[in-house]
Amino acid sequence: MHYFLELFVVLVLGSVAMHVSDPGVASSLESLRIDGNLSFHDVSLAARDFGNRYRLLPSAVLHPGSVSDVAATVRHVFRMGSGSKLTVAARGHGHSLQGQAQADGGIVVRMENLRGCETKVHDGEQPYVDASGGALWINVLLECLKHGLAPKSWTDYLHLTIGGTLSNAGISGQAFRHGPQISNVHQLEIVTGKGELLNCSAEENADLFYAALGGLGQFGIITRARIALEPAPKMVKWIRVLYSDFASFTEDQEMLISLKETFDYIEGFVIINRTGLLNNWRSSFNPQNPVQASEFDSDGRILFCLEMTKNFDQDNAETVNQQVEALLSKLRYIPSTLFQSEVSYLEFLDRVHVSEVKLRSKGLWEVPHPWLNLLIPRTRIRDFAAQVFGKILPDSNNGPILLYPLNKSKWDNRTSAVIPDEEIFYLVAFLSSAPSSSDHDSLDRALKQNDRILDFCKQAGIRMKQYLPYYTMQEEWRAHFGDRWEDFARRKGVYDPLYILAPGQRIFQKAVRSS
Repeated sequence: MHYFLELFVVLVLGSVAMHVSDPGVASSLESLRIDGNLSFHDVSLAARDFGNRYRLLPSAVLHPGSVSDVAATVRHVFRMGSGSKLTVAARGHGHSLQGQAQADGGIVVRMENLRGCETKVHDGEQPYVDASGGALWINVLLECLKHGLAPKSWTDYLHLTIGGTLSNAGISGQAFRHGPQISNVHQLEIVTGKGELLNCSAEENADLFYAALGGLGQFGIITRARIALEPAPKMVKWIRVLYSDFASFTEDQEMLISLKETFDYIEGFVIINRTGLLNNWRSSFNPQNPVQASEFDSDGRILFCLEMTKNFDQDNAETVNQQVEALLSKLRYIPSTLFQSEVSYLEFLDRVHVSEVKLRSKGLWEVPHPWLNLLIPRTRIRDFAAQVFGKILPDSNNGPILLYPLNKSKWDNRTSAVIPDEEIFYLVAFLSSAPSSSDHDSLDRALKQNDRILDFCKQAGIRMKQYLPYYTMQEEWRAHFGDRWEDFARRKGVYDPLYILAPGQRIFQKAVRSS
């Protein structure tokens, strides 16, 4: 049977791969002269991730003391040739969903060990920050704020590593304006699958530069990135409103992202709760009209929440208030559902961490997360919504459902990231959780629900793309990349010819020569 099918069967059955390090492998790796250290015994943490579904134990974990340790280790594995089964996976903050940062019997590189590498902020007409690939975005933000600056584009959750999000795309409510995080990078430092340490940019090693951005770790390990900055605001006006009509909801979003003068952040999410009790969506927000808000009843309808922010400082607060009022006057939300708040810029950007702390305190963070993230063309979003929200999803969903538009023109088609072939497309993210890691019925329901959504897209001819994609066979990856597959495979052959890197993505299998 095909290797990927065999692997899929093992993973679905929840088997734990138990490895005893090959003494020859251990001896070979122990001969490496590095600043950090290699661990061969306590490797269980490297076989867990945020998805909390797959367990692939490595033979060793590298705790690098420097970038040269990463290069030396990969170079060592490369020189072992095709007679070795060893592969290498870079692990950031462990937020992968499907074991993508794991290496079955291989070496996992703990990239967060490189966080000590200094983050340097450079002021000027075009400010930027140089940060380690293992640095968390939250720490980069805190350093940049000391200089009154901040990166332009974000993810909703900031406790992720630079290299991790740049290997995917990095999307949040600012992407309609600035593009994803991979559209805001000036330069990368990369360790290739040959163990070479290269500086890359649009002018130097450009093919590798664009390959690594959105490249799912297939072409190299990002060890440092130079990221574009902009002046950071002090405060944020944070607004939420509700819609009961999906067409108005999406049309208003598309109108807002097309305006030159608009909100600074635009996201939407879907509320499927037919009990009529709607409290969580507006917690910590004040209603524009408390009396009307108290009388609002969802009547069991599916509702759609539009979330927006406008950045401001004290000296332009009045002007921003007028701009917000003008923008809100163009929208067709339910009038009694206007809720708003004012928070610091840092508080807004790090908002998900507040929820994380609460969930951790209840033991609800480290549970299985069978997430599904789709990029849906604008012309099919209504068809998608009618079937998925109206029929496939149950009365309530165990986790948020995000839905908001993005502009294709803000994405660089030279990168490895793939998106729908329409100027406007939607991110639809089903961020489900299985309440208990032992609740197999709950997990099974979520996975079957995901399959139904994917099957519907296929049957309806919706040419969507998966974000944070997961496939088990190369034929599926070929379909995912479409006419860009040949270039993707070419780049793999150039920069990682032995298929050493990121085996957990299951795109390429290392060919091992029998002895």
